[in-house]
Amino acid sequence: MSDSHYVYVLECADGTFYTGYTTDVQRRVSDHQAGEGAKYTRGRTPVELVHVESYDDRGEAMSREYEVKQLSRAAKERLVEA
Repeated sequence: MSDSHYVYVLECADGTFYTGYTTDVQRRVSDHQAGEGAKYTRGRTPVELVHVESYDDRGEAMSREYEVKQLSRAAKERLVEA
């Protein structure tokens, strides 16, 4: 079992971004692709993984997920480009 916690950003087919938290990035992206992920990404497939951050602490990762979700679109674009 992995002790890593991840914050990830997907770019949806309509050009929007989705930010999430998981302990298994590949499984979670597969869930989104299959329409079994978040309600937001259903109907916006295919999705592309464009950014991942890794944390050892769940709380830290979830706090970061919240931070990223609060960013403006322009700030998310800069994050993805970095």
